[in-house]
Amino acid sequence: MIKTYTGINIQWPISRKILSGEKTIETRFYPLPAKYLNQEMLLIETPGAQGKFKSRITAIFKFTDCFKYKDPESFYADYSRHFVDKNSPWAWKDNPKYGWHVEIVRVIDPPQVFAGRKGIVYTKGIWV
Repeated sequence: MIKTYTGINIQWPISRKILSGEKTIETRFYPLPAKYLNQEMLLIETPGAQGKFKSRITAIFKFTDCFKYKDPESFYADYSRHFVDKNSPWAWKDNPKYGWHVEIVRVIDPPQVFAGRKGIVYTKGIWV
């Protein structure tokens, strides 16, 4: 059965840590919109500056929780779950950071090439 999904782009190599189960918190500078909580979505792995591949769909997953970090200290104390350090492009800046708990539903192997929009966007209506 073919089903349509909403997808979210996550750059390689961070995406690999999510797929392996090491990274259980995705971080953003904004809260997860409520309509995406506990909704199955596609992880669209993008190559970023280092990858040598085309964007691809690598998993069906969902965000099961969203929370706001209190301050930079609590954010960096949670490094073992999100893997963002002070030198990362996704480091704490002047804005607060939010954590989105990730749960993998199913890894898609082999990955499917994705030719849609690139960047940190929600991509709707993807057939898998």
